[in-house]
Amino acid sequence: MCGIVGYLGSRSAAPVLINGLKRLEYRGYDSAGIALHHQGINVIKASGRLTALAGLVSEQQPQGTVGIGHTRWATHGRPSDENSHPHSDCTGSFAVVHNGIIENYRELTAQLEAGGHIFHSETDTEVVAHLLDEL
Repeated sequence: MCGIVGYLGSRSAAPVLINGLKRLEYRGYDSAGIALHHQGINVIKASGRLTALAGLVSEQQPQGTVGIGHTRWATHGRPSDENSHPHSDCTGSFAVVHNGIIENYRELTAQLEAGGHIFHSETDTEVVAHLLDEL
């Protein structure tokens, strides 16, 4: 299981997302990440417990009042920074998080790679970002 949280408002999104992920941490222990929108998309991810991500967020002080967060329990790909969610498209224009399994992700990945897409993880979820970019 994984946990997803989102925020859109007037406050800084990062603390709200971290607090939401803390409440959902029981749903995923191997990695976590957030994506914030502020003059582009800023993705911060960390393997391990949520405290690793919280430390990075505290150091970086990312800006933005819109964001998504994810705490992961791996189904595809080993626990790692690269396999943590959120995942972005090739241009970094947007980020996605996902709970579930995409059964045909290998076939979709092969098609997208043949079209020039570059993947950075072993997860099935990254294919969603690249499919949206393709569309």
